[in-house]
Amino acid sequence: MKQKLIVIGAGMASGRMLEHLFEAGPDTYDVTLFGAEPRGNYNRIMLSPVLAGEKTYEEIVTHDQDWYAANSVTCRFGQTVTKIDRESKTVFADGVETPYDKLVIATGSAPFIIPVAGKDLPGVMAFRDLDDVNNMVAAAEKPGAKAVVIGGGLLGLEAAAALSNRGMDVVVLHLMGHLMERQLDPAAGYLLQRELESRGIRIHCKAQTKAILGEERVEAVLLEDGTVYDADLVVMAVGIRPETRIATDAGIAVERGIVVDDQMRTSDPDILALGECVEHNGMVYGLVAPLYDMAKIAAKTLTGTQAAFKPVQTATQLKVTGVNLYSAGDFAEADDREEIVLRDAAAGVYKRVVLKEDRIIGAVLYGETGDGAWFFDLLKRAEPITEMRDTLIFGQAYQGGAQLDPTAAVAALPDDAEICGCNGVCKSTITGAIMEKGLTSLDDVRAHTKASASCGSCTGLVEKLLMATLGDAYNPAAIQPMCPCTELGHDEVRRLIVAKELKSIPAVMQELEWKTSCGCAKCRPALNYYLVATWPGEYEDDNQSRFINERVHANIQKDGTYSVVPRMFGGITNPKELRAIADVADKFNIPTVKVTGGQRIDLLGVKKEDLPGVWADLNAAGMVSGAAYAKGLRTVKTCVGSDWCRFGTQDSTGLGIRIEKFMWGAWTPAKVKMAVSGCPRNCAEATCKDVGVVCVDSGYEIHFAGAAGLDIKGTEVLCHAKTEDEAMEIIVALVQLYREQGRYLERIYKWAKRVGSDSIKAAIVDDFEKRRSYFDRFVYSQKFAQVDPWEERVNGKDAHEFAAMAEFGMPQAAE
Repeated sequence: MKQKLIVIGAGMASGRMLEHLFEAGPDTYDVTLFGAEPRGNYNRIMLSPVLAGEKTYEEIVTHDQDWYAANSVTCRFGQTVTKIDRESKTVFADGVETPYDKLVIATGSAPFIIPVAGKDLPGVMAFRDLDDVNNMVAAAEKPGAKAVVIGGGLLGLEAAAALSNRGMDVVVLHLMGHLMERQLDPAAGYLLQRELESRGIRIHCKAQTKAILGEERVEAVLLEDGTVYDADLVVMAVGIRPETRIATDAGIAVERGIVVDDQMRTSDPDILALGECVEHNGMVYGLVAPLYDMAKIAAKTLTGTQAAFKPVQTATQLKVTGVNLYSAGDFAEADDREEIVLRDAAAGVYKRVVLKEDRIIGAVLYGETGDGAWFFDLLKRAEPITEMRDTLIFGQAYQGGAQLDPTAAVAALPDDAEICGCNGVCKSTITGAIMEKGLTSLDDVRAHTKASASCGSCTGLVEKLLMATLGDAYNPAAIQPMCPCTELGHDEVRRLIVAKELKSIPAVMQELEWKTSCGCAKCRPALNYYLVATWPGEYEDDNQSRFINERVHANIQKDGTYSVVPRMFGGITNPKELRAIADVADKFNIPTVKVTGGQRIDLLGVKKEDLPGVWADLNAAGMVSGAAYAKGLRTVKTCVGSDWCRFGTQDSTGLGIRIEKFMWGAWTPAKVKMAVSGCPRNCAEATCKDVGVVCVDSGYEIHFAGAAGLDIKGTEVLCHAKTEDEAMEIIVALVQLYREQGRYLERIYKWAKRVGSDSIKAAIVDDFEKRRSYFDRFVYSQKFAQVDPWEERVNGKDAHEFAAMAEFGMPQAAE
């Protein structure tokens, strides 16, 4: 008969323990899991990317409902255990009594809130869970919102960077003399501060908070020196304390944390504890690696296997996009130790290794962190470094005389070397899974081991392990065929279309030896795009090789009706256009009229037979299709810019209209969304678009490769343009380069990741002649593109296509 196991706390530590428990003894316990949050286990380490808009909550979920159901876990989420009765071996939550044979306490920690006046005002919050993130995101949506983050440690800086990424004006207040003083020495702290200030985040060190000001909600923060910082949001990130109240009330031994032995047992042998709430040999832990070690030991204890928790050294990495920082061990100055330092001011690189008795006891890496795992391994093993003393600071690849191949360097790491700090995954776990499960790709490794599945900073190491383990069998660039009709990949097909001057779909299929007579629903749309993009004016668009949405120039809805979205250049309209839309809605009994996120008006529920009539009336009012269905330019979102806004630096509306009027009608590999924000407050959300412009006093900051759909990704800065004309040329050339290199249905951010941002910048930013040639090719192609499809249809030029509309097996577009 199964024993009853109750787990209090549904966080990362208890989640990992349950994984080990179900692997070792799947039929040992009936498990009931209590969690104060109304959700299960998710990766709290990745809350910062969620706050920054780089990931969604769904992407950081570790255990979903299916996992709990598959393991027969009774979930009591949103219920707080208020009492443990050790005599009757029961717990109480929401007035319900639940018995246990074994109990695990994993209540984590509580944020420390500094006891100053105003700490309870609305708008003052901690940064510990998803609810905190959602509240901060809501605060960031207010235009011009200001945030003050109290605490310049790991968590505070991640929160500050994320809020800044969402457009907030952010100030960080830190009590000590430099940032992250527990993990960084002053030199690295200086570099980090310089980097964050370059992003517009203000840093105030040696800042002592006196009071938080406000009446109905927070309005400002007052320092002891009299400085006042306005604030719509205050984030407390000054530390955590083990959450021990439930154990204290139950009479379990508690000091700084819940006291546990080497087997994670508390003073009650039937009650175990693990995670941030515990104290072991006088130590409490807040980093994930020791917590996961505790989870493994607790699972063994519950299944009757002897094992002991042995704390190991831990390392720290900052999860702020574009900041490479790694630290481990003890790097304080003292007479009995020496140091080796490497500085490269131009490259923003700083490395410091601290030695004691010829062994590494601490390391701080900034700018280049690739050797972090190697230094950390030497530190943990207390390996003498005498023979490599002169070359130590240059990293693992420079040891042994000649420079090692990076793959060989990773292969030389010991089996217990930690590769993924976020998930506590060592080298042997990865290599073992590769060999035992036949893993051949990075995605396979992520799925089976969780390595590289969180912040991604270890991705390079994991890929090198794949190379070292599989040898020639690992080929990250292996060609994936377009479809079952051919062995050729997208890039090879595009190359051969040019090389062989193939100008029709039958010619492509014949010359490239297609396996089928006329292709399929996957390859025909791709071939049609490649031919349109390669031979403008020569190749005639094959309407039947397009998706249904593109063939009828409207998005099909789930009830079989269509949505019609007329174009509003830059989001600007006028009374004539609005009257035309209203008249069309009345005339054709269109049930829903909606303002879209792209600053247009969507007419939903249009019958297929009414489409020609709807567009005849809209064309008569001077409106053209907004191409909301297209693999092409959808919309250019704008704010009001300098014409109206007191913060506006440039005419963002005018530039947005200019871009959209210049580029509409162009087919691209996938949909393209743009935006122009008139100032860094970014009201048009330019930093999550395929192409975005943020206007600044000195001109135009051009961004690209953002995403805000199934994937969430902030943009990368391409370059700065001084004039509107220069900005136009750069944007147009960038899109043309994407048109020529992108694979069909590959969004700009995926294309940029595949070809590399450096190659894009080399072609568009560094080489003026190349940029101009891409611009000119786009201009030439537009001669054959800017014709409204419905104007042609209603004038009878291709009415026969609309009448016939043979489906040809084309699937509906998945937008």
